[in-house]
Amino acid sequence: MIPRYQTPEMASLWSEGAKLRRWAEVERLALIAWERLGEVPKGTAGKLEAALRARPIDETFVRLVAERERVTRHDLAAFVDVLADWVGDEGVRRFLHYGLTSTDVVDTAQNWALKTAFEILEEALDELLRALREKALRYKDLPAVGRTHGVHAEPTSFGLKFAHFYAAFRRHQERLSRARKAVAVAKLSGAVGNYALVPPEVEAHVAEALGLEIDPVTTQVTPRDRHAEAIAALALFAAELERLALEMRHLARTEVAEVEEGFAKGAQKGSSAMPHKKNPVGFENVSGLSRLLRGYLTPALENVPLWHERDISHSSVERVILPDATTLAHYLLRRTSGLLRNLVVREERVQKNLELTRGLVYSQRVLSALVAKGLTRGEAYRRVQQAALRAWEEGRPFRETLLAAGVPLSEEELKDLFDPRFYLRHVDDLYRRAGLV
Repeated sequence: MIPRYQTPEMASLWSEGAKLRRWAEVERLALIAWERLGEVPKGTAGKLEAALRARPIDETFVRLVAERERVTRHDLAAFVDVLADWVGDEGVRRFLHYGLTSTDVVDTAQNWALKTAFEILEEALDELLRALREKALRYKDLPAVGRTHGVHAEPTSFGLKFAHFYAAFRRHQERLSRARKAVAVAKLSGAVGNYALVPPEVEAHVAEALGLEIDPVTTQVTPRDRHAEAIAALALFAAELERLALEMRHLARTEVAEVEEGFAKGAQKGSSAMPHKKNPVGFENVSGLSRLLRGYLTPALENVPLWHERDISHSSVERVILPDATTLAHYLLRRTSGLLRNLVVREERVQKNLELTRGLVYSQRVLSALVAKGLTRGEAYRRVQQAALRAWEEGRPFRETLLAAGVPLSEEELKDLFDPRFYLRHVDDLYRRAGLV
């Protein structure tokens, strides 16, 4: 991921040095397992550990692996060669990578990294949920106009806009947890997955040490449906982020103006040409990057069908999409949480928009009241619609055109029907169902 959209946590996790350190740890844990089986002399893993404490894997090590790979044309083989030289112990050199195939190390280390990445994402999602919860509770009792098809519909609670996103991201919280569990598997089963030269005990030890599960049956590679499931969870999550961003962008339009992004006075510029501009650029950024994040799903799905017990067509793809998708998701979480925390809600504009149609948003309640008075629904609908259209075309208050049409409702009854608080009477129940109160 380009530096503009990196986060320090993900940049550190997916760095080349971090990857090679994970590979070394898998190799060390495998040696411990071999020692316990009596296949490798006692102390071999300890020598590797001591050597790496004395000379940690650093940028010099990374550079040496890259140079060696230009000769071996194989990154894991280059790593093993350099690690053996780096340690400088003949016992370690003899048994390093004993019984393993490259994917045993690469897949296990990569899945371990993905597990960590999803843990970072879940922590960041907690921040987003807190921001949504704060806004939902603050504006729970603020009446606002609801919109369907982009057109004013009926009054609702402004806080519900945030409450339903809170409920949605709680579902995404569950999806991220499932995705983490899907990829958190070790794989040390040998060249075709049948444990011919590396017994299951080695895999079991490495898995337990790294907090991973064991995939019941593999080929030489971890089945890629697991990784596709993880990226699918991120793609769904990205779609939800854009839905939230799109709602905020609409509410920030000049004609609506119910919200504004936080704006740094005196320093921030909304436009290089127009000094008056305060654009929703943050939420536009979220919309754009969410599209990019969803785009990683197709190659992840294409990685699932591989030839026989193994091919390498997935590898080049994953070097890009796994770090980029998790990094982008983390950036988006951080960005969206910050935007919500600093969001300005213009309550006076919310009230003005609720009254913009001069009462038309109460038409369904008037319809129901007329039915209760004894009119058929068809007749009641016709009379309410005619009065509503007249109010809209003539720019008159809806109550006025209703009375002029002779509906069997008094001014006092109409006043009660035009009370927006009626539409908020079940909001507390919805909040309880969403876990907000």
